[in-house]
Amino acid sequence: MKSSAPMTPAAPTGAAKLSDLEIKDAHLIFGSVWRDLEEDYGRENLRFPKEIILLGGAPGAGKGTNTAFITRTRGLTCPPVVVSSLLDSPEAKAIKDSGNMVGDREVVRLVYRHLLRPEYHDGVILDGFPRTNVQVECFKMLVDKMHQLRREFYATPLCMHFRLPTIHIMVLFVDEKTSVERQLKRGREVQQYNEEVRRTGIGELLEERPTDYDQQLAQRRYRVFKEQTWDALQSLKEIFHYHFINAQGAIDEVEQNILHELEYQSTLELDPRTVDCLRNVPVASELAVHARQELVKRLDSYEFGQPELFRQVVAFISRKIIPVVQRHAISGAAQVNTEDPLLTDPTALAMLIDVFSERGFHAVVDIHRIEVPEKFDLQTGAITCRVKKVFRIQIKFPGCEIRRG
Repeated sequence: MKSSAPMTPAAPTGAAKLSDLEIKDAHLIFGSVWRDLEEDYGRENLRFPKEIILLGGAPGAGKGTNTAFITRTRGLTCPPVVVSSLLDSPEAKAIKDSGNMVGDREVVRLVYRHLLRPEYHDGVILDGFPRTNVQVECFKMLVDKMHQLRREFYATPLCMHFRLPTIHIMVLFVDEKTSVERQLKRGREVQQYNEEVRRTGIGELLEERPTDYDQQLAQRRYRVFKEQTWDALQSLKEIFHYHFINAQGAIDEVEQNILHELEYQSTLELDPRTVDCLRNVPVASELAVHARQELVKRLDSYEFGQPELFRQVVAFISRKIIPVVQRHAISGAAQVNTEDPLLTDPTALAMLIDVFSERGFHAVVDIHRIEVPEKFDLQTGAITCRVKKVFRIQIKFPGCEIRRG
């Protein structure tokens, strides 16, 4: 049997070499930027946002259109950090106009310093970062530093400034055809608007991007997104909360996609100690899962276990409450005050609420205790009172809207 020649390791491909260089560059860039931050601000003042939403998207995917909606959905009060607006130097503008992107070192330095502003402490949308593999690596290192700072200050009075970071990656995606069409459409609209501003002198001129007027530049801009930004963001899928948003449809469809993706999950956002403290309090959605079955079980147990009391409660509802409810059918809200002794039995109260729930009403009972004077001692001035219980029953249900005109 002929022996084969010893295998030699294959030479690294250009892509592998590039990847290694990018990671090394990222460490150099981040190390330099971080040292400057510590020197300029002080370690105890490196207070980055608790929540960071990295918003990326293909050109024309509607990042600008949907940013306000995402801001409201997450309850953020600060404006987004738009990286392209940070890079407004003439050199950066020339690079962007050619369809390329600004260097990583400048981007990382500007973004990290901007994130330290107090208005972003609770959370911020970061639009357009990271866009390259180097920026991705720098961002990973930033999050590692945020966790490190949290551990460092956890048992100090500064702990609330270094909370558990929550990172969301949100990518709005459209295909190349849609992207190019939307870019060129935006260019036509901006051009028409600016012509009107020049003609009337009313309003402010909008920025005219060369990529919005040239199909080849628009296509190139999309390819740059796919080859650099898209791949960079994909590499974060296994580390942070990743949300892929189909932005091909109408605005309301895209908003529904965003709502679905950003549903609140406490175990992902709260500190583990807080989660543990709240563990015994049930989640509303979990209670509702079997609520109907439990309601049916209780009603049947009333009928077979305490039929006399159950019938008294049903008769009370039919005689005393339903007539009032019927008179409020349009508003969908009624309130009944009663001193009926039947309701002094806690089981009767539970039956009443369950009966209304089964019938599709929402019932709330509040017990109001009133002290009523009964005796007055002329010699001592002492007043003897009895306690009167008034049961306030609030009933809500879908009302009827009257059409006018």
